[in-house]
Amino acid sequence: MTGGRGEGGAPLTPPPGESPIIVLVRPQMARNIGSTARAMANGGLFHLRIVAPRDGWPQPDALPAASGADPIIHAAQVFDTLDAALADCHRVFATCPRPRHVVIPVRDARAAAEDLRSINAKGQRVAVLFGPERAGLEAEDLARADTLVRYPLNPEHNSLNLAQAVMILAYEWWMAAEATPARYLMTNETHVATKGELDIFLGRLIAELDASGFLDNQEKRPGMVRNLRHWFQRGEVTEQELRTLHGVVTELSRGRMKRGRPPRDDVKAPWQEE
Repeated sequence: MTGGRGEGGAPLTPPPGESPIIVLVRPQMARNIGSTARAMANGGLFHLRIVAPRDGWPQPDALPAASGADPIIHAAQVFDTLDAALADCHRVFATCPRPRHVVIPVRDARAAAEDLRSINAKGQRVAVLFGPERAGLEAEDLARADTLVRYPLNPEHNSLNLAQAVMILAYEWWMAAEATPARYLMTNETHVATKGELDIFLGRLIAELDASGFLDNQEKRPGMVRNLRHWFQRGEVTEQELRTLHGVVTELSRGRMKRGRPPRDDVKAPWQEE
């Protein structure tokens, strides 16, 4: 496949080695082919083969729908027959909503993506078949496949358009090698506060609450202090958030100082350090 750049200048050139080939069997609309290319680019798939497109090829309406995935459209290969499109492939997967009367391995999209990674890692070429928009793959098409791919969706409404079907597989292909944690806290320029930083703040807060009289009830004081500690310890409080809370306590303390407590300007506390 020739190299190129998509929308925003992102490279749309396949990496070295094998990666899955998306095969559209008898697609009917140029826009759907373009949207498929867009979905492929989203998930890091680059090889597109088109078998017997209803309206011929190329089709100018495909490019606007590709939304910047033009290199995939330009490099697409067109074949008259499915057998010709699969001749150089070692494995063939086929999407099928309801496999019947056949004994064959079946995968959901996630398991299929894992298998695709494993097959490509061996240097083997694998194609994934997607059928025409109106009726999907026919029995003769499915007979070329060694593995079927099903999407377990709402049984009351499991209809997908062509690009949606490709997008699900492309997403799972990408996520099979994606290193981004599934859950994380975005802290930007700050960091999650250490227990030591939390202890400094809590010590100061409790001291101020004692001085203000908020914790004068000695019977309830231990439980109130524990609740305060649990409140701050149970979440990922950031260092910047603690600085803000220190500022809040400072302003509350200043208000109380004006009512009789002498300030201690000679002492620089840890929360005031840069």
